Amino acid sequence: MTSSTNLPDTGTAASTSHGAAHGKKDSLPVLMLGAVGVVYGDIGTSPLYAMKESFIGPHPLAVDHLHIFGVLSLIFWSLMLIVTLKYVFVAMRADNKGEGGSFALLALISRHLEDQRWAASLAVLGVLAAALFYGDAMLTPAISVLSAVEGLTIVESRLAPLVLPIAVLILVALFLIQSRGTARVGKLFGPIILVYFAVLAVLGVTNIIAHPEILTIINPWWAVEFFRYDSKLAFLAMGSVFLAVTGAETLYADMGHFGRKAIGYSWLGLVYPCLMLNYMGQGALLLGNPAAVENPFYLMAPDWARLPLVLIATCATVIASQAVISGAFSVTHQAIQLGFLPRLKILHTSEKAVGQIYMPAVNWGLLIMVLVLILGFRESTKLASAYGISVIGTMIITTAMLTFLLFKVWKWNRWLAAATIAIFAVVDMTFFLSNITKVADGGWFPLLVAGTVFIILTTWAKGRALMRAQLAKEGVPMDIFIKSASGSAHRVSGTSIFLSVTPEGVPAALLHNLKHNQVLHERVIILTVRFEETPYVEAKDRIVTTSSGHGFYHVILRYGFMEAVDVPRDLQLDAASGGPIDPMRTSYFLGRQKLIASKELPGMALWREHLFAWMLKTSESAMDFFKLPTNRVVELGSQLRI
Repeated sequence: MTSSTNLPDTGTAASTSHGAAHGKKDSLPVLMLGAVGVVYGDIGTSPLYAMKESFIGPHPLAVDHLHIFGVLSLIFWSLMLIVTLKYVFVAMRADNKGEGGSFALLALISRHLEDQRWAASLAVLGVLAAALFYGDAMLTPAISVLSAVEGLTIVESRLAPLVLPIAVLILVALFLIQSRGTARVGKLFGPIILVYFAVLAVLGVTNIIAHPEILTIINPWWAVEFFRYDSKLAFLAMGSVFLAVTGAETLYADMGHFGRKAIGYSWLGLVYPCLMLNYMGQGALLLGNPAAVENPFYLMAPDWARLPLVLIATCATVIASQAVISGAFSVTHQAIQLGFLPRLKILHTSEKAVGQIYMPAVNWGLLIMVLVLILGFRESTKLASAYGISVIGTMIITTAMLTFLLFKVWKWNRWLAAATIAIFAVVDMTFFLSNITKVADGGWFPLLVAGTVFIILTTWAKGRALMRAQLAKEGVPMDIFIKSASGSAHRVSGTSIFLSVTPEGVPAALLHNLKHNQVLHERVIILTVRFEETPYVEAKDRIVTTSSGHGFYHVILRYGFMEAVDVPRDLQLDAASGGPIDPMRTSYFLGRQKLIASKELPGMALWREHLFAWMLKTSESAMDFFKLPTNRVVELGSQLRI
């Protein structure tokens, strides 16, 4: 049997402390530079398309004073309320031992929630947030790179036929290098994005000088006036304005790598000002030249600077895409750890950098879907219609979980908590309803992806629960087994380790081994690998050992959901199971179940049982997953109906 949940190796030592694992000993400026390079690539590339889509997207606006000021005011206050208030000042305070993101928030709330009636609902929200993320992970590389390369048509209109092939080549190259890791490339991310943000600010300031009145867009009156003038069109425009906010979830998800201070300070001191200067510069350009709406980002630059701008913007979008791809690896990793996905093959590409992992199945799956998007939609304007729905869905789920956090865990003053959540909910729902209008124009794609992933995640979780229940039903109590077997079975020298889903009951592999080989080792260890709802487990709490007498021991190896698993290494820390474990005199026994879908037993729909059986069959080998020595493993198979 394999463990109760599955965890791939990230290359981090299991005993690594939280602080060491995240490099928190680096100075604040170094962490801020890293945060700029990794965290803000997605939201930083939004100026390439957000302003343009607001005016020439599915619901075009007149390029006049009122609409320019109204859109910019909406962008300014959307960034203020969602990114600054919701994420920097509230969500990022909700760290699970330094980690952020939907799964970390779910684990944090579940651990402190006194009323367990909400546990199932919270679990569904966490899984749904993860499912929605994959739609975003497919769309971000497609729209970012394509919108950057489209700048070539501003440099020279005859280059238009090359836009699609160049974008495809860049994306294919990006996914091809993932197996080499990003540890070295990551060192360049911060400086490149820093230069990119400086360019954003310079372009913005040079255009603002011609129309300094654009600075007054920070007055929310302009947003109110936009809605008063044409409430329907203003509401529809919110779907395009939201493109300026996409990437906000990354601040919280990547908090564990850089820390709350580094991410918050870099947002308030650098990223937010540079973004708004650029957006206001685009608005100033449109005030003097409404025709520039075809691509205001590139047309802000003088003719001689447009080709270099295309190059640096393309670099920024590649970095943003890299961050999303790495995020997909991380989310998949956490989903496996928490029992929502089967084991997948994982390679760690750096001995030092935490999170530097490569998952071939995720990588190639994303590449295929990104190419489908690029070749199917062909233009960033069309892709923009699909972009946003999955992001706002994730934000709504974050707001829902923050509601539990503020009221049930942090126990804020009820009026303050209600006012805070009300602001978040009104903003989120306004954006959600506006984005829903884009479903027919492409918004169906991320919803389809999210629905498919949600089915996969819940099918695996439900199937494992059914399998454990069936194994427990067919199992034998351990105390009865020990009394019977210890006196009748022939004992041989050495140690046998049987992986078991729970510490209770006799593992199927142990029963089959005794039945077929009719021997027991001098020392028999029933091993359960358990993953906790915390990112890291201290070394002193790693192993729990219980002696059952007659040479039988129960050992529980505990890991956090951000840690690596290496069973042979960590068993060397155990001093309570009959002495040191000699690797050359130890055998590992694994059970492999062949599932048979059955209509007769209550459980899932038959098609979901077949899906679960296929996932179990194609999951990564437990031997590789747990780092077991290949020449010391024995696998014993059996059939199981669910």
